[in-house]
Amino acid sequence: MRGFGNYALGLLGAASIAIASDVHDLKKDTFKAFVEEHDLVLAEFFAPWCGHCKALAPEYENAATTLKEKDIALAKIDCTEESDLCQSYGVEGYPTLKVFRGPDNVTPYTGQRKADAIISYMTKQSLPAVSTIDKDTIEEFKTADKVVLVAYFAADDKASNETFTSVANGLRDNYLFGATNDADLAKAEGVIQPAIVLYKSFDEGKDTFTEKFTKEAIESFAKVSAVPLVGEVGPETYSGYMAAGIPLAYIFAETAEEREELAKDLRPLAVKHKGAINFATIDAKAFGQHAANLNLEVGKFPAFAIQKTDKNQKFPYDQSKKLTEEEIGKFVDDFIAGKVEPSIKSEPIPETQEGPVTVIVAKNYDEVVINNDKDVLVEFYAPWCGHCKALAPKYEELAALYSSPELSKLVTVAKVDATANDVPDEIQGFPTIKLFPAGKKDSPIDYSGSRTVEDLAVFIKENGSHKVEAGEAETIELRDEESEMPHQAPAATEGVKETVESVVSSAGEAVKSAIPGDSDEVVEGHDEL
Repeated sequence: MRGFGNYALGLLGAASIAIASDVHDLKKDTFKAFVEEHDLVLAEFFAPWCGHCKALAPEYENAATTLKEKDIALAKIDCTEESDLCQSYGVEGYPTLKVFRGPDNVTPYTGQRKADAIISYMTKQSLPAVSTIDKDTIEEFKTADKVVLVAYFAADDKASNETFTSVANGLRDNYLFGATNDADLAKAEGVIQPAIVLYKSFDEGKDTFTEKFTKEAIESFAKVSAVPLVGEVGPETYSGYMAAGIPLAYIFAETAEEREELAKDLRPLAVKHKGAINFATIDAKAFGQHAANLNLEVGKFPAFAIQKTDKNQKFPYDQSKKLTEEEIGKFVDDFIAGKVEPSIKSEPIPETQEGPVTVIVAKNYDEVVINNDKDVLVEFYAPWCGHCKALAPKYEELAALYSSPELSKLVTVAKVDATANDVPDEIQGFPTIKLFPAGKKDSPIDYSGSRTVEDLAVFIKENGSHKVEAGEAETIELRDEESEMPHQAPAATEGVKETVESVVSSAGEAVKSAIPGDSDEVVEGHDEL
């Protein structure tokens, strides 16, 4: 019996190990004390039914275990049980992650939802914008992250110090920054003060900046040097490529061996065009649907395409041709010279506009949105998106408020199927709503509020150039009485509906678009970048 008892205790011990978690489960009555006790906390506001929350869970657990050693706490709050707490922090979708430095110092988490990315992001948050480096810490700091920047300048060089610190404050979420005024250490590292060395765990291992210290020049150097010569597009790297500010050349291939071979063959082009174009391979088996977003034929791999990320223009390479350094080199040279026309995917322009919402396609996008003196609200949607379907009647009602002859000259409420039409902006979640104010079309304003008629109308009035009052205020109030719920309820209601619809759509229609991203409105059930 003693043996059985020991065996049973062993099982119980194993079970306790299995369920142990380094993520702290917080409630309303424990939350405030917890964030006051810890200098830095990452909190996940989630719902048990949320598919993206389930996908995040193991990554979050792994990150929590690693960050515990650095005294960085990770916590989670179940918003189906703690709705008041979630409402107090403005949670409307799941998962929502926020960084706490006490209960009143709260900032959104803007990193990727992978363990390595969470660890990297929170490690940066725990350090000062610029860490002081010396001969005893330089080696450890150089490998503290995939990319770190160390400035070497004299102690009395206040201008370089201030400029570097300004850059670090702006990019601290992206990179680790260190600085030293030790002349001997600079000499040992082979640099002449003032200089900046970007140390990286790939390619040649480091790049050195020796130009004049200006904020713009240093930021440009960091963004270019922090990207591998031929990297890989995936969930953790996609947003970085989109934010780089230069075109991205995709190399689609189905096997790791083929991607490695093509990367080697096209590396000379990446070296030649470094700083002008980023080159990256992409797994065509996992993310082949993204080829359709670049106007390539899905399934016909290997393939090559260039995307102008700032204007979301696509330049697919002829898929009947082989991918060789010589031929791709000519294509890239022609692209840089402006000799390659972008490929434009567009539905036909509607012969007539039916209903109050103006339908946009790629071919009339500039006419409806840009080349006029109206405030234009645009919904970028996908036909299969559950949130878009839920928004549709409210959006129609909103558009009707501006349908009078007087108001229609000042405001347009429009929508575009972003899966069937190329649009200037890379859309990462559905629905995405943007306002293009008259006279400021190059600076659209993203809408992130509640999807009610009243809130959308207020958004148009407050942010539009014409400051237009909606036509029928009584209609707005009536709609709110019918549809408004407690602040947390819309997220829960929409989330349940979206989860159900995702299960149905993921087997078929969902794969029509592989728009990258990880917002709670990107359809679940297929691989995303």
